[in-house]
Amino acid sequence: MSMIGESEPMQAIRRLLRRYAGCNAPILIEGETGTGKELAAREVHYASPRSLGPFVPVNCGALPDSLLESELFGHRRGAFTDARTSEPGLVEYANGGTLFLDEIDSLSARAQTILLRFLQNGEFRAIGERPLRVADVRIVAATNISLLAAVEAGHFRRDLLYRLNALYVALPPLRERGDDIVLLARHLLREVVRDQDMPPREWSPAALQALARQRWPGNVRELENAILRACLRSDRLDIGVEELSLTDATAHAEARAPAESALVASALVDSLPVDSTPVDPIPHEQGFASAKRRAIEVFERTYLIGLMQQAKGNISHAAEISRTERRHLGKLLKRHGIHGDRLRIG
Repeated sequence: MSMIGESEPMQAIRRLLRRYAGCNAPILIEGETGTGKELAAREVHYASPRSLGPFVPVNCGALPDSLLESELFGHRRGAFTDARTSEPGLVEYANGGTLFLDEIDSLSARAQTILLRFLQNGEFRAIGERPLRVADVRIVAATNISLLAAVEAGHFRRDLLYRLNALYVALPPLRERGDDIVLLARHLLREVVRDQDMPPREWSPAALQALARQRWPGNVRELENAILRACLRSDRLDIGVEELSLTDATAHAEARAPAESALVASALVDSLPVDSTPVDPIPHEQGFASAKRRAIEVFERTYLIGLMQQAKGNISHAAEISRTERRHLGKLLKRHGIHGDRLRIG
């Protein structure tokens, strides 16, 4: 599936991607979950001189530290226990093409150091191999958070950000793309009907209007799921508003979350258990960067505690309320040592 949309934000993104396709500099793509970051990376790849080479996507969140170097750079036979044959790494598989690093923010501190060393000059060494090799790959990285904010919070290396951020793309959320929602709804309906081997379906005018009014915090992915459910609910050729069932918890939670989370968080400050107390106030004698990092930590922790109290310790419900991907929310909770089961309301 290619990027679909005729809105001004999407036309501007396409123009930008076409310009970026002509060079080999790394690209950082930021955007909310479901905005099409991998599709944008593929558009760059297939519009570039590397289009005949491989496009190799890598989920950084699935790369364990213990296997990181072997996965990226490969290993030689006998390099470690069970290395019975030599295996190329993902960098070698992507030779002459593009290496797409998705969820780049999920890399551990050690993994960030390894990647930074590779990006500095493109040299790598397979495990068990002495000579250095030079990679012929273009790096495109993607994240659903602000990497600059992660740097300020002390969770991501600033020098690695600068290496990745030679060229930058910020994908617009679906709610800012106007009539693209209707274009996508029609296109995705045709795809669902084809993939599920259903008879042809059409949207009623009222259904299209209802789709266009939604904010879609999960963006295109959420829209696609809603369309699949509507197709399975409907026995008619015209899908109406009733089958969409858009008055769901997500819409209500979106309206409630800011006020309720703030109230719950402030109420908790004086009554948190010992292992959930917020970090200490920020000393004024700290430098600006250090004080800013500390302030972000205070905000994150206080917000997360209030959020989990509101969600009664349920991470999936908390992710819906905060319009955050569940996996990313889980990582934030773990980072701040917040356990959902300790914040349940009886």
